[in-house]
Amino acid sequence: MFIEKSNIRFIRLQEEDIELLRHWRNHNSIKKYMVYREHITEEMQKKWFHSVNNNYNLYFIIEYKGKKIGLINGKDINWEEKSMETGIFIWDKYYRKTHIPTLCTMIFAELGITIWNLKPTATILKSNDRALKYNKMLGFKVIEDDPDKEYVRLSLEKDSMGFIAKKLKAALNLLSGDELIKMVFEEEDLKSGIHDLIMGDLDPVHIKKHESGKDRETYYF
Repeated sequence: MFIEKSNIRFIRLQEEDIELLRHWRNHNSIKKYMVYREHITEEMQKKWFHSVNNNYNLYFIIEYKGKKIGLINGKDINWEEKSMETGIFIWDKYYRKTHIPTLCTMIFAELGITIWNLKPTATILKSNDRALKYNKMLGFKVIEDDPDKEYVRLSLEKDSMGFIAKKLKAALNLLSGDELIKMVFEEEDLKSGIHDLIMGDLDPVHIKKHESGKDRETYYF
């Protein structure tokens, strides 16, 4: 499964990329912003991957102009109650302070909020001022702030999702043009059932174009 818009591509995490991910997840420039900051071993990484490689966790390697630069995810997805926890990190320092992280977040939000109708939550360190400010700017509100914990949990409420979705769509088009978001389900996605979970009760008004091929289904939003 992969998702494309402009020069950005999200590629569903495969086992061949987990060592690259582990390298950067252990890097101090990344782990200092994470709730879990212990060293991750190769065995721990494999165990984690096999625990999340299912229809309720969507982890994507971010590619920009063909270069792997980060990770974005929706995890602990409840397709019935329509909720997920989101996260992103960019390991390529060249792009961290550019518009690319914002653009990636907006593409994923356009899918998650507008198209999949999932209510997002996020867990962020209290010391991560930039992430907190950015999520609050998007409309997230603090739902859990235990003084004994070093992180807070935020959520985007259902009653504000429609308004936020319109703002995101306008900002996304401003940043990247009106090119459609392309989502491709490959053979393994069709067999696993993730295609049916995502597309099963999706409002067809969001689908601008659909292409069906051998062991592949492609949608444009």
